Amino acid sequence: MYHSHLRMTPSSLRDRAIVCAMLIVCTACAKRPPSRTLSIAAAADLQFALEEVSHEFQAEHPGLVPQIVYGSSGNFYAQIQNHAPFDIFLSADLEYPRRLADQELALPDSIFTYAVGRLVVWVPANSPLDVERLQMQVFDDPAVQHIAIANPQHAPYGRAAEAALRQAGVYDRIAGKLVKAENIAQTLQFVQSGSADVGLVALSLASAPSVRGQGRYWEVPLYSYPRLWQGGVILHRAAESQSAAEFREFMMGDEGRAILSKYGFSLPSDDDDQ
Repeated sequence: MYHSHLRMTPSSLRDRAIVCAMLIVCTACAKRPPSRTLSIAAAADLQFALEEVSHEFQAEHPGLVPQIVYGSSGNFYAQIQNHAPFDIFLSADLEYPRRLADQELALPDSIFTYAVGRLVVWVPANSPLDVERLQMQVFDDPAVQHIAIANPQHAPYGRAAEAALRQAGVYDRIAGKLVKAENIAQTLQFVQSGSADVGLVALSLASAPSVRGQGRYWEVPLYSYPRLWQGGVILHRAAESQSAAEFREFMMGDEGRAILSKYGFSLPSDDDDQ
């Protein structure tokens, strides 16, 4: 016997298909673990290298999303003292993580040295300044009116730049031309934008693929400034301390170290003892 009330119309078939599709999507979502955020305060010289480290780390830890804020290490140190909610701190000066551990604001057994930073004299590609030939004496060139460095008060690269200028014997002559940026990334931006004629910036920024063709640089000898031991630490108030430990392990592993080396960082084992 034919039962007309069981007949499926095209409309009802479409509705059933939509419901089935929604059930499949909801089931898949229910099985997928929720993403977790790892909050990272990072020195500005890591701006390019850490993005690549983070990308590779996330590929191996798909449920964990690194959320990175870049700035000067000294400013982050002050913020963490005021209980800024970061999980891990990557500083351009190892001394800051050590102080935080001494103040019981970081886990003392989590301190690690991940790289040694390097300083370069950088000019735009179209600059008439022959930085490769003049080296530190480029700052005496009459065409140089503004020299960009990071602020030595809270940026480790700023302190290194000031030390290098003093070591070269030019600081007193050019002090009035200094333009001080908030951090080392902004220092590069000052020269890129024309706000400064030349700058002392991090090799890790100058050698980044997106910057490499924009300028020319000369690497300042390591003996010219205090060694830039860069270190990190997991913070005591970390909401994701285990995830922070996993990120630290990845960064210090072969893949992370290879990325840092590609961006011009020296690895701690390649340099003198601390």
